[in-house]
Amino acid sequence: MARMTALPTLVVVSGYAGSGKTTLAHALAKAIGCPAICRDEIKEGMMHASGGQFLPAPGDELTMRTLPVFFGVLECLLRAGVTTVAEAAFQDMVWRQRLAPLHELAHIRIVHAVVRQDIAYSRVVNRRVQPNRRAHVETGDAAAHAAGFAAFDRVSIDVPHLEVDTTDGYRPALAEVLAFVNRPI
Repeated sequence: MARMTALPTLVVVSGYAGSGKTTLAHALAKAIGCPAICRDEIKEGMMHASGGQFLPAPGDELTMRTLPVFFGVLECLLRAGVTTVAEAAFQDMVWRQRLAPLHELAHIRIVHAVVRQDIAYSRVVNRRVQPNRRAHVETGDAAAHAAGFAAFDRVSIDVPHLEVDTTDGYRPALAEVLAFVNRPI
């Protein structure tokens, strides 16, 4: 039996609320043939387990519990040699310190989902009717969303990165994003 020695790839999909990052992460994972681990989906599963008796707030209990679970799952998969797509906002101040050590376990590629602020806000408003969104603090009104959008500080570590416009499909196209993810180190 041949032993695997190559490192897996960790595809980090980041972006502000409404940027299309979750949809892009799932599309990439399907095309690659690997799992997509989405921070919000972990929190939504925790909320489901709580019986729905939870009110989201900035820095709430589930948010605080989600972060170590998210990174624990990523570390477990990467140590097992599993290429993985990881999706979350990945703001630099919050995420860099936990993401950087994973470089020892995987080749990291960052794919940053971008879209105009008005489109992102429209997406946020449209998804508020989804029951699973009750687990999250939404960005509030248009002015609050615009302020958060303007202040968003994307994760910055020294790895290859690519910006993908998700306004209408993907630019660059998904095939080009896959080529970026699969490019040899």
